[in-house]
Amino acid sequence: MILKKLLFTIACLSAITVAMAQVSDDEAQVTDEEQGIGSDEQTIPDFLPEAIDTVDTDDKFVKIVLYNNKTWDYIDMGRPVIDDNDMDTLFWNNNIHSYKEVPLSELPDEIDLMLVDSTHSFCAPITGRITSRYSFRKGRNHNGTDIKLEVGDPVRAAFDGKVRVSEYSKRTGGYGNLIVLRHANGLETYYAHLSARNVQVGEIVKAGEIIGKGGNTGRSTGSHLHFEIRYHGQSFDPERLVDFHTGALRDTLYTIKKHYFSIYSHYGLTDEQSLAESQHKTYKIKSGDTLSGIAHKNGTTVSMLCKLNGIKPTTVLRVGRTIFVR
Repeated sequence: MILKKLLFTIACLSAITVAMAQVSDDEAQVTDEEQGIGSDEQTIPDFLPEAIDTVDTDDKFVKIVLYNNKTWDYIDMGRPVIDDNDMDTLFWNNNIHSYKEVPLSELPDEIDLMLVDSTHSFCAPITGRITSRYSFRKGRNHNGTDIKLEVGDPVRAAFDGKVRVSEYSKRTGGYGNLIVLRHANGLETYYAHLSARNVQVGEIVKAGEIIGKGGNTGRSTGSHLHFEIRYHGQSFDPERLVDFHTGALRDTLYTIKKHYFSIYSHYGLTDEQSLAESQHKTYKIKSGDTLSGIAHKNGTTVSMLCKLNGIKPTTVLRVGRTIFVR
């Protein structure tokens, strides 16, 4: 008899518990509906682990992420897809300019370059105020664009590529601490006047990766990044590809015309203007030269030389200076 009463009591308690649970579920459902939570919406469980730190591995494209529940996992940062068969290995060496033996005349009149696609991206090396453009200045070529920065500012790789040069100032002349990256489409990018270099020759780098720090090394009168873009050794205006104010790439596919490789051809000119400017001819002044002698050698006149170079017939000619003769 006692056993029957005990079983009856347990059954009653179980029924009450189930009923209470159903009421709680109904209340919760009503509360959710009142709060506007639909049946299709999902909430993030509060038991998911939270990442609290990352640890480098021997492979810079793989990191270890640590979670607050004392677990860890490998994270693939995305290794650049660079096929060595596609990489142009012609004149691969540690010379600053590796294509010295390739004359401009051997290049086609137009070159179509794919800059980014589904597997290759772009990142501006740095954004900021341009302090000097691609131009002929002070009697010499300025083959890149100077962008203002502070010493120690991060400098990033513009495109996926491979480090061909990573040298200290003593070995690069006016470039200072220099990094040169070669890219699969035949371009090379130069990063000069650095205070530090983070990559070594032969290393694969990803667009946006910090490869060095801004500085004021080499022939530099203030901290800035000197950035060059060359195709098979021939430089052209980096502003044709990059808007350094916004950090945007101007196009994903770009066609380079041969006359763009002239130091007098720059972004903003029409193709007709660029072609006309590329016809300029220069002459480097030697000891004993006179304006009349230079004019005679180059089939022009003293007045034309003065007009082209903004000088007077009485201007003293400095040996080693380059002047326009056409």
